[in-house]
Amino acid sequence: MGFDRLHPSIQHHVVNSLGWRDLRPLQEQSIDPILDAEHCLLLAPTAGGKTEAAILPVLSRMLSEEWAGLSVLYICPIRALLNNLEERLSFYCSLVGRRCGLWHGDVGQAARSGILRDPPDILLTTPESLEAMLISHRTDRKYFFGNLRAVIVDEIHSFAADDRGWHLLAVLERIALLAGRPPQRIGLSATIGNPKEILSWITRGDEHSRIVSPPSTGVAEADVTLDYVGSIENAALVISRLHRGEKRLVFSDSRSQAERLASLLRAAGTNTFVSHSSLSVDERRQAERAFRESRDCVIVATSTLELGIDVGDLDRVLQLEAPTSVASFLQRLGRTGRRSGSRRNCLFLSTHRESLIASAALIRLWRSGYVEPLHPPPDPYPVVAQQIMALIRQEGGASRRFRDSTIQRALAQDSAVTEDLIGHMLDQGILFEDSGVVGIGPSGERLYGAKNFMALMSVFDTPSLFQVVCGIEALGWVHPLSFAGFGQKPVVISLGGRAWEVIRLDEDRSIAHVRSADAPGRSRWLGGSRALSRIFCNAIRSLLLDDAVDQVWSKRAESELSEARSETFAVRAAGRVVETDTLSGRTRWWTFGGLKANYSLALMLRTEDGTVPRFDNFFVEIPNASGLREVEEVIKKLGQTVGSSLLVHTDPPGRVKFWDCLPVGLRQQFSTSRFTDSPGALELLAVPRVHLDQPDKSGSEQP
Repeated sequence: MGFDRLHPSIQHHVVNSLGWRDLRPLQEQSIDPILDAEHCLLLAPTAGGKTEAAILPVLSRMLSEEWAGLSVLYICPIRALLNNLEERLSFYCSLVGRRCGLWHGDVGQAARSGILRDPPDILLTTPESLEAMLISHRTDRKYFFGNLRAVIVDEIHSFAADDRGWHLLAVLERIALLAGRPPQRIGLSATIGNPKEILSWITRGDEHSRIVSPPSTGVAEADVTLDYVGSIENAALVISRLHRGEKRLVFSDSRSQAERLASLLRAAGTNTFVSHSSLSVDERRQAERAFRESRDCVIVATSTLELGIDVGDLDRVLQLEAPTSVASFLQRLGRTGRRSGSRRNCLFLSTHRESLIASAALIRLWRSGYVEPLHPPPDPYPVVAQQIMALIRQEGGASRRFRDSTIQRALAQDSAVTEDLIGHMLDQGILFEDSGVVGIGPSGERLYGAKNFMALMSVFDTPSLFQVVCGIEALGWVHPLSFAGFGQKPVVISLGGRAWEVIRLDEDRSIAHVRSADAPGRSRWLGGSRALSRIFCNAIRSLLLDDAVDQVWSKRAESELSEARSETFAVRAAGRVVETDTLSGRTRWWTFGGLKANYSLALMLRTEDGTVPRFDNFFVEIPNASGLREVEEVIKKLGQTVGSSLLVHTDPPGRVKFWDCLPVGLRQQFSTSRFTDSPGALELLAVPRVHLDQPDKSGSEQP
């Protein structure tokens, strides 16, 4: 029994201080591998006790092996989760005479200075804060990180999904070099479809590792319902009247929509709170605390409350529209059913047909047991560039023959990539060379050197937003488009579910001064396209093709989906389906291939002047082809030239940080690997025959 191997002090406090009669399956099964210093990936549903499964045996090792100084890093993707965990982990540490500290961007300078002077045993932090410590000349790096023994990465799926994961691995390699040993790595997650690959990624292929994943309960134990409400006003009406007296968490994947819904709920007399990333820290904390302590209330949140932050004992989860993945839905579903005798539950509310169809397809995928595989993004060249500059900043310079093994190990890159990047950065003045020593050049200082190189501390860009201030109270941030028309008419924005009239704009400092208002307000934020996988898109097509009715659909949802099926000609035929509209002159190829594969096809279909045709997750427009013969000829030519056509000579669809550091060749390779799907495009081109639909009622016959 694993419990018997824990340090006697840990055993005593589990039984007497915590009052636990036994451990949960994950907690029991995690003890042996962690005590044996194996790298681990601990998997369990939300509220499955993952934090304790990691921290109790780590504390046991700390006591048995007499670790001293900063020996454990506990890394989280967002500050709110760190704040939420601090009290609990500090309590566990205090039971055995150890200390826990907190360091992120909202922690004051005095507290940080105290941590640098006298490091705690466990430090709660983010990859960006670790980077800040490494490049700061105030940090005695060897003293601070020299005793590190273990790293716990919470919500590891949120790191592995983007370049923050590569940044984390690179930072950990640099810290391991300072510690003189590779620390034990422990990842925690609730939802990963390919755990072996993610464990290999976080450990860089170390075979001394193990997945701990006790069997979980089946989907039958969750109550899921899909309803069609037709508008956000109707959604607010349903939420305000349904489940009164209960604590409800409503997820929205749009900050603007979350604000709008919260305003409508408050107008309907519902006790409502809001949580999203553009609210100030104080506003979020107040809302989450008030929600945690209330009963008959609603909190409307974006994904900020998806990652395990404690908001008390929830009764209901509601989902406005559809999340983009089963994994995200599982995180949200797992916020309920924690109380003994209760069941996990989620009510989907769709305000338009597209989200209703996507929600129905998502529920089908979930019930089939599918969870998306997680693939760290390929070719992290911008992170390599960031690490080159961060290491130069950390060490005060580097040799022209820059071959740093930490970059190569962490980011799976060879020395040729590093040399190519350094050569380009020298040519652009981002770096400079003097007597064989490379430093940050004038362009690098201009691009990344402001405020002590703050731009080097993260691999993602912070959007240009205005801070909203009422008196001396900071409320949050909104996009400048929120102030359109200011000076000609009153402008009222919404933040925290409340209305604020803009009284003055300080454009030099990007501050909007506001006062409370009675009129409804609206705020703007910009977001990218919602990329759906090909599997998700095919699930949507399959849903529209058949006549089956799911028992979780409400009568309104069933009626709307039935009507959608009868009107959706674009999926009726087997094989390739093309829709033409002679009035607009547009021809759409309905691929249901997902955003990346369709972008690949769109690049292949670009016109002689370089114009890329319109596309989304489901279709690609075919320019200059309206008849069946023309369409078939175009697609036939694509199949013959697919290899060369997918070598994209284009910038990525959105801004990429450190893009200026990449030479042309690496830019092309980065764009191709990140934003296109060549195998998916080839599969779509291989689909037999064309079915042509002409919905403009022009009388043309279909083949």
